Formats: sequence, C-alpha cells, structure tokens
Amino acid sequence: MRIRFRYLPIIFLFLITLTLSAQEKYLQSGPMVGYSEMMEVLLWVQTNAPASVQFSYYEEGQPAQKYRTAEVRTELHSAYTAKLVADQVEPGRKYTYELYINGKLVKRPYPLKFQTQHLWQWREDPPPFRFVIGSCFYVNETEYDRPGKPYGDHYEIMTAIYQQQPDFMLWMGDNTYLREVDWYSRSGILHRNTHTRSLPELQPLLGSVHHYATWDDHDYGPNNSDRSFRQKADTREAFELFWGNPTYGIDGGPGITTMFQWADVDFFLLDNRTFRTPNRRSTGERTILGKQQLQWLIDALNASEAPFKMVVMGGQFLNPYNGYENYSGFPEEREQILRAISENDIYGVIFFDGDRHHSELSKLDRPGRYPIYDLTVSPFTAGPNPNAATEANYLRVENTFYGDRNFALLEVSGPRKDRVLKISLRDKTGAERWQQEIRAQALR
Repeated sequence: MRIRFRYLPIIFLFLITLTLSAQEKYLQSGPMVGYSEMMEVLLWVQTNAPASVQFSYYEEGQPAQKYRTAEVRTELHSAYTAKLVADQVEPGRKYTYELYINGKLVKRPYPLKFQTQHLWQWREDPPPFRFVIGSCFYVNETEYDRPGKPYGDHYEIMTAIYQQQPDFMLWMGDNTYLREVDWYSRSGILHRNTHTRSLPELQPLLGSVHHYATWDDHDYGPNNSDRSFRQKADTREAFELFWGNPTYGIDGGPGITTMFQWADVDFFLLDNRTFRTPNRRSTGERTILGKQQLQWLIDALNASEAPFKMVVMGGQFLNPYNGYENYSGFPEEREQILRAISENDIYGVIFFDGDRHHSELSKLDRPGRYPIYDLTVSPFTAGPNPNAATEANYLRVENTFYGDRNFALLEVSGPRKDRVLKISLRDKTGAERWQQEIRAQALR
C-alpha cells in the first residue's frame, strides 16, 4: 500500500508517541533524588520488569550540554530498582534531569530537578536552606489491611509538602508499614516497599526534592520489634534498595546508621532497631543503640563543628512518659548520652524523632548548660493519636502539641556565627499550626 506523503508526519508522530508510551509502562515508581554532595548526586528509579535505565542531566538553562549516567539493567532480585550517580557536576548548581528506559525518553508531568551542595567554606557565609521532617507513612492496601476503617488517609499531605519546595526531606521512620503477610518473607517485604513507593501523590515530591531516611519498627519489622527479628537482614536490604542515603551501617557493618551534612549543619541518622534489646527484658544488657553505635554517636558529635547537630531516630528521646516506646524505658542509656554531651562540652545538639502519631517540642533545661530540645513530628498519613495530649510529658513546650496528620518545615539561615533554626509545624494542607525559633548561640 502506498502511503501518501502528506500523512507521513502524522504517522511518524503517532509512532513516536506509541514508543514513548511503551517505555513509560515499565515505570513503577520514581524517579527519586537521593543524597546530594558537591561532586555527585544519587538518582533512583524502579521499573516493573527487567529494563535498561539511564539518566541524562544538564545545568539549568543549558540543555545543549548534557551529561549521562551509566546505563544499568533492573532485575527481579533487586525489586527492579536502580541507583545511578550523576558525577559530572559542579558545586552549588541546579540541574534538570531526564529518565530513559530502554533507550527511550520517559517524560513526567512534573519537574525533575536536583542540586549540588555549595562550596561555601573559606569563601562566604553558609547558604540558607529549608527541609521537611516527618514520619509514619501508611498507604492502604485493602486485601492485606486489618478490617474496619482504613488506617491510612489524606495522601494529599505529600502534595502540601511538595508545594513548599524544600531542599530536602528527612523521613524519620515508619516510612512504610509492613503487614502481617509481609513480616517473614523477602518477597512480602519487597512488595510492601514497592506498594508504598508507588503512591501517585508521592511521585512529584520524589522527583525534585532530595531524600534521606532512617527507620523505626514498622519498616524494620513487626510492631515494637528488636534485634531478635528473624528477617532483619531482608528489611535492611530493602531499605538499601529503596532509599538513597550516602552509606548504611557503621564502617559497613550491620544496621543503617549514617550521617550527612547540608551546608554547615550535621545530621546523624541512628538505627534504633538492629541492636535493640527487647523492651520487656529485665536481665543482662539493655540498649537501644548498642555499644558500637553509641560510641560512634559520641565520637561523631565530638568531631562535629556544626552549629546545629541534629540527632535523628525513630523513637522519642526526651519524653519522660513511659507508657509507650521511647527512651524513658532505657533511662541508663539516655543518661549516658546526655552525660557525654555535658562532659565533652558538645554544643548545638537537637533531637528529631517520630513514631508517636502526634507532634510536640520537648525541652530539657540543664542548670548551667544550654537546654536540649527534642522535636517529634508524626504522622504523615497513618492514624493520628490526639489522646496523647493528656500524657505526662512535663517537658513539652507549651502550645506545641498537635494530634493530627502533619509535617514540619524547618529553615536554617543567618550568618555563619549566628545561625537560626526556624521550626514551622504544618497540617496536612500545609497550613502553619505553630512556630518556634532556636538560635545556635543559645545552644552553647
């Protein structure tokens, strides 16, 4: 059959559209932006079948000069996930990136961007930056959820976070909720992470905001799980496959402990599950962090010169109420950490945590020393716990309790010797519920 020439452009356009759609069908979730350093950035994506994936990227406004990552093939054994490094970058730049599956461009209906960190040292004041923290991200799957009212809701909170356009987001545990059907099989664990990561409302946020994470019991194992959990090697593997942290574990050892720096602030991401003794054990050692991780934390805090040293973990640190899982059940270890901060004159320490399905700011006044703050932010989409307002946390800062779904938007600004942390707690729509300000000079 002879094709009339005037129809060729239309046919050609149709074939291109068909090809692009054919490749888009392989995309399961992402792409996601992981860690950012001055000379490289991690990019992540998940397909739903074996496929070759690659990213191209260019500095904003300069599409003629494109760079490419390596090309890798996603495989079943790694849940079809891929991590690729963009390493042809310069400090303090913003980039646009593109996803290719099987050599074909896969467009997204939202921006795909990343940034490298600034080289400010010895040159200028550290830059201001904004970031979001929160925890407890439950995505319903009816056939495996418990009967009754769905536990997850208001996924639009991810859109509210995206609209804030933070530089990065810090997930503080229970980032997915393993169900009973998932706990004791690698396939169930990978399914749960895939299902959660594929939520449509989450995708724009993944595409242009850098992401870091630690975990708590529900993404590690069953409720209140500890070092005895049989599948902890599988949940660590899943955590590595689905998150883009710079490292996992101390010196490559067990667990997911790591740290990162953004501008002049250090973040220490702790693992409160891998080494944890059972909560009800009354004989022998009792620990949350374990000896090696505890020593690493004290060493790392001593070595840090950051004006703010953010210690991040799944469960509350300061709350003295021992009715739920928190450090009040392990008072000896908590005192050891506080004593090390005092005896070593470590300045600028603030604790961030989640888990409790409500948010609050706790403050421990220490005579002759600066106060220790503990900011709890929870939940994103899991069921809230407004009844916690009446529990006996006598360290709670007045008017900071919030018992519905929420996140915290934080901003660090000011000159190098007078940095300020602004905390803004936001509800699921992004509306501000309360605000606090902490000056670095007040934490010395």
